[in-house]
Parts: sequence; structure tokens; C-alpha cells
Amino acid sequence: MFVDEAKIWVKGGDGGNGCMAFRREKYVPRGGPSGGDGGNGGSVWLESNPHDNTLLRYRYNREFRADRGRHGEGSNCHGRSGGDTVLAVPVGTVVYDTDSGEQLFDFTEPGQRFLAAHGGRGGRGNQHFTKPWHQAPREHEEGRPGEERHLRLELKLLADVGLVGLPNAGKSTLISRISAARPKIAAYPFTTLEPHLGVVSADPDAAPGMGRTFVVADVPGLIEGAHEGAGLGTRFLKHLERTRLIAHLADTSDANAIDPVHGFEIIERELAAFSAELAAKPRIVVATKLDATTDRERLEELRKFAAEQGLEFHAVSSATGEGILELVRAMAGALDRIPKAHTAEASGTDSTSGADDAEEQQHLPSAGRIAKRDAQRGGAGRHGEER
Repeated sequence: MFVDEAKIWVKGGDGGNGCMAFRREKYVPRGGPSGGDGGNGGSVWLESNPHDNTLLRYRYNREFRADRGRHGEGSNCHGRSGGDTVLAVPVGTVVYDTDSGEQLFDFTEPGQRFLAAHGGRGGRGNQHFTKPWHQAPREHEEGRPGEERHLRLELKLLADVGLVGLPNAGKSTLISRISAARPKIAAYPFTTLEPHLGVVSADPDAAPGMGRTFVVADVPGLIEGAHEGAGLGTRFLKHLERTRLIAHLADTSDANAIDPVHGFEIIERELAAFSAELAAKPRIVVATKLDATTDRERLEELRKFAAEQGLEFHAVSSATGEGILELVRAMAGALDRIPKAHTAEASGTDSTSGADDAEEQQHLPSAGRIAKRDAQRGGAGRHGEER
């Protein structure tokens, strides 16, 4: 089952409490305070996994916690820190904060990590509160609670070319012809219910690893009024937002009662209603089912319409293979001319550096903060004081 949306609740582990204890040991005079610190709570991480392609695992399991830190003990024994929880998500997953709607992270490459919930810091034991005038402190700190968040995960497939068109336009048959993808295909009319991805080789005669390859996405067909919820709606169009090229398929066979030009305009209106950015993507117009087209009048009308719009046109037959090789090479050539989008997202590790620095600043002594500030300023503050 393909699931592309999920809501989860994550919570970092609570920090362990610091211990209040005094050392009492034979032959050790003046033992003093010996309460150990509590362990830090574990954190919850999201990590992109190239072997996953659905959010199905988060459809029923929606609550995830990291381990809490253990409490400190006497004899200056530090509590054990809690283990982290790592949740695998497919590449292409976008993370949103459910409460604010803010986009937190976009997984565009395998192995990226995002800190979803930070674990709480362990409390300090009474050994840290010793002063020359207060040598038997009974103060100690409790551990801080771990961060908790409500997150919304949304999967947007990573593909180079997206196939769009009315239902039964031949999208699934085409992707099965040009790639190893095997969506459901039958001799009766029906529509695809979930997206499919296929890897296409544009240079089959090239040496292994040397030819051009790209990824094609087949999304369920659209009908008029889809942006208002008709049919399957537009929920699957988000999988085309990352594509660089759109191949618009139009059925020109004699059995199709819809005029191909009219069908093309319907799909274009639905794309524009969903996203102006999606409607502005480069296009290739593909006339399908050429083997079942005896009356070429509508085919020529579609060709003329594409020329008027300044769009590249191809006519193919997935059943006989006519025009398939030329279409694949045209897609590869168009992709070569379209630059790849550069993601501005930082890696998961870098995304937490600011929070770590802020937390470090809170626990530095005043002299440490001054030294760090002077180091950042090149020592100007220190020289100024000496003058």
C-alpha cells in the first residue's frame, strides 16, 4: 500500500535527576558531597532511507519516544544517558510542524538526518554546589523534560519526468515499456490509483554506468474539476513538484470520445489551479495509442496545436514500440538542457548546531563566555580592558 502522508508525535527522553549524597567511607576523613549527575535523555532523529518508498509504517504507529536518562547515584556515579530513537523515512519526505505549519526539513538525499525532538539534559548532583562557605550542600537538580512535537510527514517522490493526462491515456503502459516498472495494465478501461516510479535508460547501447538515465513518475489520471475534489482530486500532483519536465499524454485513438486538444486544455487548467509553478514547467506533448489510430485527423490537429504552443510533439505506440526510442531520447535531451534544482536545506547534523551552541552558552561560566566572545572578536575586548 502506498501512503504519502502521516502524522506522528515524537518526544525526547527526559533527563535523569541529580543525586544528593555524602561520602561516608572507612579511613576517609571529611568525605564531603558525592552526588552524581543524571544522564541526558535520548533524542528522536529522522533519517532518509533510499530503500523506503512509502510512509506506511507511520500510519498506525504514531507515537515515538526516546529513552530517558538514568538518575545519578552516590560515590559520584553519573547516570547512564538514554539511547536515541532513529526513524527511517523515504527520500523525498518533507517534515512540517503540525501546530505552526512551518516546514522544518526536506529530505532530498539518502542518509540525511533531522533532529526531531531533543532529549532533556540531566540534572546536576550536589557535588556541583560545593562552596568554601557551603561545604555540605543538599541542593541538587532535577532532569529537564525532553522536547515533544507533533509532526506531519509528506512524501513527494523524486523524479525527473512526470507523466500526466486524462485517465486511460496510456501512462502506465508507457512507463512499463520504457522502464522496469510494472503497474497494473489491463485490456479494459480503469485508472491508476497510486504513483509509480521507473528508471529509464536513454542510451541502452552505452557501457554499463556510462549512459544517461532518468526517473519517470506515473501519477493517477486527472479529470475536469479535479482541483475541486472530483475523482481522485489533485492529492497526487504534489509528486510532480520536484520533476524538471512534464510529459503530457493525450489519447488519439479512435475509441477515445474526448477530443485530444480539449483534453489537453482540461489537464492544463487543473495543473494551473493546483500550482502556478507546476504549470510553468517545460512540457513535451505525447500522442499515444498510435497503433489504434486509423483516423489521423485528430492526431494532426494535436500536432498543429502543440506547434502553435511552441511545445515539442511526439507520437508513440506503447504496444508496437513505434516512436518510443525517439521519445526517450527527446526526454533525455530536454533534461540535459534543464538545470537541476539545488536544494538549500542543510544536513541533519548542521540543522542542530545553532541549538547546541545556544545550549552550550547557557552552561558556560561567565569567564568562559567572555573568553569565547573575545575569541570571536579576535581578542579586541581583552586588549581594550588592558588599556
